[in-house]
Amino acid sequence: MSSFEQLPLQTSLKTGLRRLNFTSMTAIQSQSLPLILEGRDIVAQASTGSGKTLSFALGVLNVINPKFFAPQSLVLCPTRELAEQVALVIRSCASEIGNIKVLTLCGGVPMKGQIHSLKHGAHVIVGTPGRVLKLLSMETLDFSHCKVTVLDEADQMVDMGFLEDIESIFAYLPATRQTLLFSATYPESIQTLSARLSNNAVFLQVQSQETKPAITEIAYVVNDKILALSTLLQHHAITNAIIFCNTKVAASELCETLNYAGIHAIPLHGDMEQFDRNEAIIQFRNGSAPFLVATDVAGRGIDIEGLDAIINYDVPQQLDRYVHRIGRTGRAGKEGTAITLISPHQTDSFRALGRPCEPQELSSATVSKEILTTMRTICIDAGKKEKLRAGDIVGALIHECDLSKEEIGKIDQLEHLSYVAVSRELAETVHKKLKNRPIKGRIFRLWLLD
Repeated sequence: MSSFEQLPLQTSLKTGLRRLNFTSMTAIQSQSLPLILEGRDIVAQASTGSGKTLSFALGVLNVINPKFFAPQSLVLCPTRELAEQVALVIRSCASEIGNIKVLTLCGGVPMKGQIHSLKHGAHVIVGTPGRVLKLLSMETLDFSHCKVTVLDEADQMVDMGFLEDIESIFAYLPATRQTLLFSATYPESIQTLSARLSNNAVFLQVQSQETKPAITEIAYVVNDKILALSTLLQHHAITNAIIFCNTKVAASELCETLNYAGIHAIPLHGDMEQFDRNEAIIQFRNGSAPFLVATDVAGRGIDIEGLDAIINYDVPQQLDRYVHRIGRTGRAGKEGTAITLISPHQTDSFRALGRPCEPQELSSATVSKEILTTMRTICIDAGKKEKLRAGDIVGALIHECDLSKEEIGKIDQLEHLSYVAVSRELAETVHKKLKNRPIKGRIFRLWLLD
């Protein structure tokens, strides 16, 4: 089975898939979806970028009763960023059903708003274990009608110490639920977890060449990583990349150093407030910031189209972390590049990872130059809750600021904020013009990000 049309999905879901231009299934989708739609429990080992999110999103939505406002599905993710991304996929798939409410419950944001949203009902809950368990213990969340539960990136959740929380959450779930567990690796801890939480689960392992990312791995032995980083960006013509560090402190310090050197970079790590983390990802995705300096946990689950490369500024300490890092590139069948910088004393540590590349010397330094993006982000103090649409923003930029559609970039909207990327050279002028002009008949506060 290779086509979504052959599946026993709701008509509205098939319509949504056609609108999203999804026609042929990936290996994990063709293996898992028939079983999921039969109501079977599954344990699936599949790499990042294989299409597993769409698999469980369709399974979750196919059993939802839109007229019944109670949590009918739960998806647990290891990080806030991955949870937001998963929720976005589910909302996209549900667009033709209508009136489906997907609620994200993660730490780092006030619980008051989440509790208020729960009182108004939600069909699908996507969250991190800590916050979901907290709301369950406060009796503000009820899973007595939950039909499907998903553990996404289960191995990462176990590594992060969420095992106890997950088991506690499952104590609140109905015994007759369907359980879907997805993991990039299948260590003994995941085998034990799946045996404990699922019911006669079917084990699937996908190592198809069709979904295996085409990633070129390169390792350079260098004495000065900062100088080497500037050199390799130019040598490989890299215009955007995620740069991984092992610690939060290292990520912050590297980001400051790069900006001082004229290389526009923004940090992403666990010590940042969720609001700042969201803005960092939005600016990176819309092309306003070319380089994202991230730690492993913060960078987990980030999916960026057209990413030039992944750069390991610090050598990962475990193989699975290396694999998860480089899995951010070479996605959806496209080629990717993963570069690791190694100090002379780290060569043995890198070789211990068993990667198919031999550390080499980096060619002599080229003339350093500033690396900036062609876009810059304007933030508008209104979003979906204020009924502000992307089309309203585009209209204002065209009619009030004389911009062409080509000069307007990606638009991201949250509940009470909107972000629009515009040409960097015009950003200051556009900001001055638009800050006192109406959008959809109203004047909104707005500011420039950099």
